[in-house]
Amino acid sequence: MTKNKTVINVCMGTGGMASGGAEVLQAFRAELEAADFPAIVKEHCLAHRVGCRGLCAKDVLVDVLTDGAVTTYQFIKPDMVPRIVTEHILGRTPIAEWQVGEDYKNFHHKQVKIVLSDCGKIDPEDPDDYHAVGGYGTARDVLTEWLPDEVIAEIKASGLRGRGGAGFPTGLKWELGRKARGDIKYIVCNADEGDPGAFMDRAVIEGNPHAVIEGMIIAAYAIGAHHGYVYIRAEYPLAVERLRLAIDRARRRHFLGNNIFGTIFDFDIQVKLGAGAFVCGEETALIASIEGQRGMPRPKPPFPVNKGLWQRPTVINNVETLANVPYIMRRGYRWYASHGTERSKGTKVFALTGKIKNPGLIEVPMGITLREIIEDIGGGIEGGKKLKAVQTGGPSGGCIPANMLDINVDYESLAKVGSIVGSGGMIVLDEDNCMVNMAKYFIQFTQEESCGKCVPCRIGTKRLLEIMQRITKGQGKESDLELLETLSNSIKATSLCGLGQTAPNPVLSTLKYFREEFEAHVREKKCPAKVCKDLITYSVIEDACKGCGACLRACPAGAITGEKKKPHKIDPELCVKCGACFEVCKFKSVGRD
Repeated sequence: MTKNKTVINVCMGTGGMASGGAEVLQAFRAELEAADFPAIVKEHCLAHRVGCRGLCAKDVLVDVLTDGAVTTYQFIKPDMVPRIVTEHILGRTPIAEWQVGEDYKNFHHKQVKIVLSDCGKIDPEDPDDYHAVGGYGTARDVLTEWLPDEVIAEIKASGLRGRGGAGFPTGLKWELGRKARGDIKYIVCNADEGDPGAFMDRAVIEGNPHAVIEGMIIAAYAIGAHHGYVYIRAEYPLAVERLRLAIDRARRRHFLGNNIFGTIFDFDIQVKLGAGAFVCGEETALIASIEGQRGMPRPKPPFPVNKGLWQRPTVINNVETLANVPYIMRRGYRWYASHGTERSKGTKVFALTGKIKNPGLIEVPMGITLREIIEDIGGGIEGGKKLKAVQTGGPSGGCIPANMLDINVDYESLAKVGSIVGSGGMIVLDEDNCMVNMAKYFIQFTQEESCGKCVPCRIGTKRLLEIMQRITKGQGKESDLELLETLSNSIKATSLCGLGQTAPNPVLSTLKYFREEFEAHVREKKCPAKVCKDLITYSVIEDACKGCGACLRACPAGAITGEKKKPHKIDPELCVKCGACFEVCKFKSVGRD
């Protein structure tokens, strides 16, 4: 991969492509061809909208590797390429003003990359690139030198736990799958990533689909399966394309199919597209969807590991879990277990989003503090605002207040404060976010995504949403707060699957840590963060108004009147509370209460 003297890596993940990565790559190819320079321009993808190094805001990111030295450029456009080729590649003088700064270095300093270690370095469409960094060689060694029980023992010793949300020990699940009775067994990769703001699995598949395939090969060998499925949502077109391409090329090299690696072991993978239903991330609903049925969960037991796909023993692991496996088998359980905490081993990939200076995809050791993630890696809160909370675990998680910023990020610590690690969504909220509105957003999401099979989830979340809507409209009652808690706990205790059992978590955690905001909405009919439109009133501060007319022109409802150079007025009956007048006023003469 690196034998070429000069290599240029252009980010071609979703983020990079959205920022023009394909055009940048084409510009490099054209310029180098014109210059007759023996460089190889590589399409490599780290698979998310931030770009190949995880820092979305800097796309398009370009690495220039010359004689072992790496120079990374940010915000590259096609018209900048000729200068890079002329001055850096041909003239050997990097362009200082286009290189990444300290924030880029800080973003990576505390990260520990295992799953993402090869993303951004290899061409995801070229299995030879993955092979050059040891890929598929691990699966070959496992199939030729290890017994299945030894593989399971290694994974158990590593402490790897399912990265899809529940955190169930992976080695134990494999052991149960191996012991399950049945001549036909399945391994399923759950790539149905549905949490709002989460893109970890998509990024891994876009950046290194071969690691997932290799993990599935090893898992299948361990449990005795000869057929696997990857269940991935159709909304991930780039990931689907690269996954299918990787599977096809793996077959051509006899990494999949009959007698793979020259052994007697047969294994192949089929891709199944999901239609984007959040509930299909639940394993029994996922199984129903693969079988061609409506994606709805069923009661457990029996568990899929005993009766899963077509009533056969089925082990389901998510993308990140399987992508960890080749690295564990290659470097050993002690190495993997050296990262993390006593009970939460290894690393975790998070999608860091929201009101943060450096949003993007990160991989950190379990046990790192939330403060280190937010301040050191994320660079703190954008715009100089104050941190209010961090929402982890997606719609099934909870909101952690700013005064708990020193909490360790691992399964046990987050559970103690009413949240979860989940699949890796991490949304940062600042002082301008209304926590009541945030809780309403998540309960609305889960209510819309409820499959409707069980009454507590179908009806319970609807009643929760109605209460939240009432509160944010200024129609809340004092008794609503107690009703929210009672109803939430009932839904958690009686719902059929994990979606319903965790749906009330955002409501309960915000009630626990931000009760004063709920009380302000209910008792004072005010939204402290000034987010809930029905609780906001706009008015003109006459002493400050210059009569410039900017607000009058911006108002879409014709609610503002006034003569030029005289104070204007807002008709509250006509005002639609869009905030356009507040945004355009340069003299701060529009009040918002």
